[in-house]
Amino acid sequence: MKTFSVAVALFLTSGLAGQEKEAKDSLDAPTRERISEIKGQLDGMSETLAELKTFTDALRKIKISGYIQSQFQLATGERINTFAGGNSAEGVRSRFVVRRGRLKVAYDNELTQYVLQIDVTQNGVGIKDAYLWMREPWLRMFGLTAGVFNRPFGFEVGYSSGSRETPERARIIQTLFPGERELGAQVEFSTETGVLSHFNFKAGLFNGTGPTANDNDNYKDFIGRAGFQLPFQEENITIDGGVSLYAGKVRSTSRYVYSFNSALNQYFADSSTTNVGKYFSRNYLGADVQLYYDSPLLGGLSLRGEYVFGEQPGTSSANTVYNPGTASIPLYQRKFSGWYLTLVQNIGLDHQFVAKYDLFDPQIDGGGHAIGAPAVGGGSSMTAADVKYATVGIGWNYHYDANIKLVVYYDVVTNEKVNPTATGSLLGLRDDLKDNVLTVRLQYKF
Repeated sequence: MKTFSVAVALFLTSGLAGQEKEAKDSLDAPTRERISEIKGQLDGMSETLAELKTFTDALRKIKISGYIQSQFQLATGERINTFAGGNSAEGVRSRFVVRRGRLKVAYDNELTQYVLQIDVTQNGVGIKDAYLWMREPWLRMFGLTAGVFNRPFGFEVGYSSGSRETPERARIIQTLFPGERELGAQVEFSTETGVLSHFNFKAGLFNGTGPTANDNDNYKDFIGRAGFQLPFQEENITIDGGVSLYAGKVRSTSRYVYSFNSALNQYFADSSTTNVGKYFSRNYLGADVQLYYDSPLLGGLSLRGEYVFGEQPGTSSANTVYNPGTASIPLYQRKFSGWYLTLVQNIGLDHQFVAKYDLFDPQIDGGGHAIGAPAVGGGSSMTAADVKYATVGIGWNYHYDANIKLVVYYDVVTNEKVNPTATGSLLGLRDDLKDNVLTVRLQYKF
């Protein structure tokens, strides 16, 4: 039986092969040529589809986003001040501007990422972000970022201007971290599972000269933040926060280095020639907390606060970052402190009420009527760079749709009053300056 079955199978196979051969032989030459042509076209289409799939797979990894903020501002004084989006020209108390025009391209390859973001306004085109990011493939807990990116300090530095409910960051944040970004490299730790998912950490080394300036010394500044996230799901509450450290140095280009005498409320100079090229500390310590509550009646509520203090080398006229390059500019050492508190209450899905208070004291060892007082004993008087400011902001945000947001916001700015005998640039600070600003902004984000 086995031999018989094999014989039958061979017979059937040979019969089918013969029928196929007869069918092929029955086709005329043009038909066979046409079939061959169609087969070639199908093979070509398969290759094209394979190439197209490779191309579309790459396109899926490219993410394009951006936003534009067009706004009108009106000041109560003679000009619009720096902390409301940059100084206006002298005597210009109202203006239309494009505050930010961002376009961001990111190539996301799961464990690696390339990011480039530019800012286009009436003042030109500038780079905001230019960095690479990578995560190790084993635990997927540790990452590395290198290039130009947000400094890992506190909350508001890294909170996107496209999402922020207030038009600008707090005065202390703008002063200590101009441009928010910096050139450097950082490592980070985060995970989405387990007990450690409630904690995160970022720390890096940076030039300390800002996002667009080349380094001018051999020291690198350390910036780091240790954060936490505590969800209380049954209460509809989440509490986030962290502590941050900035440890840096600046190189003096002048022999004149001024330190503050709190007993006399004056600066006194050390004029030693060894001060040229000497390094002085620029250290900040900060703590931030964010509370989020989902109200069943009104909507989401958030309360965010941040406190920063430390020592900031500056100049006689400026309490911003000391970065003189090759110019010989006397260095002034100051101890500062400041904080802000922001309340955001959602009203339904489309409306937000916003209230914010921020305070910045650039010289905590002195101030008030001591600023601008006549110098005695060979000292130098305090200047406008030592004046304390408080800002109260009230605003309303309306989300027209998923892309458009209308912002109406009013800043009330109060400065401490200087000595009644003060002259020059301090003359107007004898009383409260007229520097309140109304901002009406339309934002389109995609």
